[in-house]
Amino acid sequence: MTYQTIAHVENPSMARALVVALRAYGFHPLEQSDGGLPGMPNLFVPDGVPVRVPDEEAGDATVLARELLKEMAASDP
Repeated sequence: MTYQTIAHVENPSMARALVVALRAYGFHPLEQSDGGLPGMPNLFVPDGVPVRVPDEEAGDATVLARELLKEMAASDP
């Protein structure tokens, strides 16, 4: 199965919340620790934490992720 990055989230806590929300909506995002070295999470790129979903879910998940991130940013003090 191949995955596509649908978002780069600067705040790791917000990235975790986005992954949980995507799962709640029926998508299958990779956990942040998936694909990292044993005992070590993925190394983050300068653009933030990558959020990845299977290729076949990328279109719908991208739309949802954008809306969820807008809502999270609006409620962030």
